[in-house]
This record gives sequence, C-alpha cells and structure tokens, in this order.
Amino acid sequence: MSAYVIITREHTRNPDELKQYAEAAKGARAGHEIRPLAFYGETVTLEGAAAESAVILEFPDMAAARAWYESPAYQAAKQHRHLGADYRVILVEGVQ
Repeated sequence: MSAYVIITREHTRNPDELKQYAEAAKGARAGHEIRPLAFYGETVTLEGAAAESAVILEFPDMAAARAWYESPAYQAAKQHRHLGADYRVILVEGVQ
C-alpha cells in the first residue's frame, strides 16, 4: 500500500542552511523509489497554522518511506533542515 511523506516548512530561520539541506536532500533520494507529488509550489493555508511551503512525496509503502527517512544520507541532510527552519514531517499510509 502506498505511503506519503508530507513535509511543511513552518518558519525559516537560516536560508543558507536550507540551501545546504536542498543539495544534501537531493542526493539522499538516490536508491529510493520516490515520486514527488508536490514540491514547494504555491501554498494556501485553508485551516490551521500557516505553512510557508510544503512537499508531498509518494513511496511504494510505509517501509520504503521509513527506509528513505532513516537512511544515513537523509539523516545527514536533515541536520541542515533543523538548523534552517521549523518543519513538520508526517508519514501517512495511503488507501491503495
């Protein structure tokens, strides 16, 4: 069953760290079956706290999503994300 990682950027603190994150995260996708469904496009918050931007990534299943997130390459990239902004990351199982 498919799985989705939803990443929302709540507040940017350090754009230079986010640039480093973007480069490192790109490399962390290698070897993982990931289909980007939304990638930092225009964002409109309809309810709840506003988000600056969002990403939605599709994976074959929950295990594949966790393998990417927990991979050494993404864990290294994530350190720049934490220094650059406040984020929320959600893993949700799909219906098919």
